[in-house]
Amino acid sequence: MSIDVNNESGTEVDEQAILDIARYALARMRIHPLSELSVIVVDEDAMEQLHIQWMDLPGPTDVMSFPMDELRPPTKDDDEPPQGLLGDIVLCPEVATKQGAEAPTQHSMDEELQLLTVHGVLHLLGYDHEEPDEKAEMFGLQAAIVDGWRSEHGLTGPSPAPTVS
Repeated sequence: MSIDVNNESGTEVDEQAILDIARYALARMRIHPLSELSVIVVDEDAMEQLHIQWMDLPGPTDVMSFPMDELRPPTKDDDEPPQGLLGDIVLCPEVATKQGAEAPTQHSMDEELQLLTVHGVLHLLGYDHEEPDEKAEMFGLQAAIVDGWRSEHGLTGPSPAPTVS
């Protein structure tokens, strides 16, 4: 799995954890090991510009996903996953800091960025949360992936509650 993490935000973030949880999420979703992903960490101004340009919405947001080859997880256990370019995930640590502090289970910026990385991966794989049934599926997968990764890394305490809407 080729995953690049590029921090352009000026904020110190745990880039290794972002890389690790992205790799874990892609493996868990059975994405081809030769697929490629890019994660870019930007400041609020850059995120706001992207949010306006691509979503026509004001203000910065927490995470945006830009799919390339529209890869999907295999539907059967014996299916061979396709290889390709997943796309880009863009994260904003300033928004992540605010969301982590306001979450029901308060957590750090880095924990929020980990959650948002998984959220972005799932969007790249075609998951959405516009409808209640879609939201339940996506947020269930998101929680299972974050919990599994935290468990494998010996992280204790409650997992971050979903803060993305």
